[in-house]
Amino acid sequence: MEEKIKALRDALKKADQVAVLTGAGISAESGVPTFRGDEGIWKSYRATDLATPEAFARDPELVWRFYNWRRELISKVTYNLAHKALVELKGLVPGFTLITQNVDGLHLLSGSQNLLEIHGNLWKVRCTKCQKITLDRSPDLRTSPKCKFCGGLLRPHVVWFGEALDPAILNKSVDASRTSQVMLVIGTSAVVQPAASLALEAKSGGAVVAEINLESTPHSHFMDFSLLGKAGEIVPKLVEAWG
Repeated sequence: MEEKIKALRDALKKADQVAVLTGAGISAESGVPTFRGDEGIWKSYRATDLATPEAFARDPELVWRFYNWRRELISKVTYNLAHKALVELKGLVPGFTLITQNVDGLHLLSGSQNLLEIHGNLWKVRCTKCQKITLDRSPDLRTSPKCKFCGGLLRPHVVWFGEALDPAILNKSVDASRTSQVMLVIGTSAVVQPAASLALEAKSGGAVVAEINLESTPHSHFMDFSLLGKAGEIVPKLVEAWG
């Protein structure tokens, strides 16, 4: 493992362009729940009852109760060593793009820059009327929050089932992956589109591609490096002894 980490660190040192894709695994180490099979009242609801445009149109108060519950849970956790190590890595390479599938906002909280949140951010809200997006870290926004600019109903600024990703963010993610010389895939199996295509874009562009996960993934066979273990232990080692 240590030899693999050193070899990957050497590849990062030589790179002018680095892309990183993160998923639920990096946040799980901070204690962020995955919201699959949760206990309590929300277990009796299907995802389509709570995380679709149709659900919000049908019962916005129910959807907001669910998201306020999520905000309350996530407000109690913070970023970990892996998040901070990626902030350090950004300062060590000339070109760096961080792409995340997570909506918990922990990368933003840790100080990450050049960040692409392809599924949105739980702490951001978007007006259904004027479309303005604002950041609000209040754990509870009540069940009918209104826009301070126009008075329209606010919704969580996240990508729901049945919604397309923001094409501008997606295009930037694809470009960053395609032009990277090293790509790190951390805490995600990256099998769901469009995230699944990003590592393939990097590989086809000639990048060194590495995954950091607790276990092997369907993409492990084409990775140049497959480092199995906790991101909070492995990622910091990639920036240690950089000089």
